[in-house]
Amino acid sequence: MKDAHGRPVTGRIRWRRFAALSVPALVGTAALGIALANGALAASFAVSGQQFKVSADSLTGDGFAQYGSVDTNARGDLLPVAVTAIKSARMHHLCQSVVTHLPVIGDISLHLSAGTGSTPVEATNLFVDATQLSGDASFHGIEIGRDASTLDKGPDGGQGMQDLFAQQADDVSIGSLRQTAWATNAGTFKLSGLNMKISKGTKECF
Repeated sequence: MKDAHGRPVTGRIRWRRFAALSVPALVGTAALGIALANGALAASFAVSGQQFKVSADSLTGDGFAQYGSVDTNARGDLLPVAVTAIKSARMHHLCQSVVTHLPVIGDISLHLSAGTGSTPVEATNLFVDATQLSGDASFHGIEIGRDASTLDKGPDGGQGMQDLFAQQADDVSIGSLRQTAWATNAGTFKLSGLNMKISKGTKECF
């Protein structure tokens, strides 16, 4: 390629095209940064590089809200999540597990169980930043498609960003709960009959 004077040109940036492609990405990144700074996103701490699994025979809760958000890790990566927020929750036969791979040793599993007797696990102002959730669910007074910034049935702070999709309900019941998550926050978390084990190999809740 040569310029108007016949001199060779080794490279050229099409600045208009570059601007058209980069500006939306920069605006999106800036919006996420502003939302994080204002506490509108889920990340209240840097999450680890490992997701964990949680299961329960049953979960019942009052004051349910769910909306999309983003967590961050220590490297600053943005991790999309679905936040489930519940004012008060009760869980029977709770299980939590995480598997870590260590050089030479191999896989190490941390396995926690609670609420296996007559007393359930109890939590208030519960927030779970999940990437997967399944089970048999029922709701009362549910609102689907509500603006995430206007949610008012969940715990304090249980709102997402304006114009984003969300749902909420007066109460929720989930049987055979299975979920994979980056983080959990709670005002109180009472683990009756807590039992935690660390073992070699892979031992997960599901």
